[in-house]
Amino acid sequence: MSEPRTTPSEGLSAVVLAAGLSRRMGGEVNKLLLPFGGTPLVRRSVAAVLGVGLAEVVVVTGHDAANIESALSGLPVRLVYNPRYGEGQMTSVRAGLEALVRPAAGVMVCLSDQPMLTTPDLCAIADAFLARPGCALLVPTFAGVRGNPIVLARGSIADILSRGASFGCKQFVSKNADLVTTFAMPNDHVLIDLDRPEDLAGLTPAPH
Repeated sequence: MSEPRTTPSEGLSAVVLAAGLSRRMGGEVNKLLLPFGGTPLVRRSVAAVLGVGLAEVVVVTGHDAANIESALSGLPVRLVYNPRYGEGQMTSVRAGLEALVRPAAGVMVCLSDQPMLTTPDLCAIADAFLARPGCALLVPTFAGVRGNPIVLARGSIADILSRGASFGCKQFVSKNADLVTTFAMPNDHVLIDLDRPEDLAGLTPAPH
């Protein structure tokens, strides 16, 4: 795991979603436990988030919770179990947001199946949000395509979630287009996620 940077983003917290059913992997394979660079994908993803130096990091578990928690053993995060994980991704977002206890200007909502995301990528997104007072919802982009993680302003979370979104982050962003501020990234890491085992082919891990 990368050491937190010298100037941490303590004005932000993070919720990392690690509760999904991993349906498209086929069989009994949980994509979050697949090795990437010699490390389970979920541990690599959470370690990259921890390197940003955030106020707190909450990881939401659900499907295969015991194995996910084991893969994260020793990391300084708060684990929260979402019993409603089968009802959709936004139930895990809500569970994570409700578990936050530290004051912060915003919350970075991170997926745990983005194998190319690094701590510097996440630092750039955090800095972009903190540099934009009044931003309600920051979305990173590459070549005009929106990606993840998104950042929600802490003060507007209740209003945003009251809009009734009950699906996933991409649909949620589309539903709340009037609140979106975009931030162009220098690479496509925010667009790459893992759905099938073959998606790992050709991907080379970058240092956190």
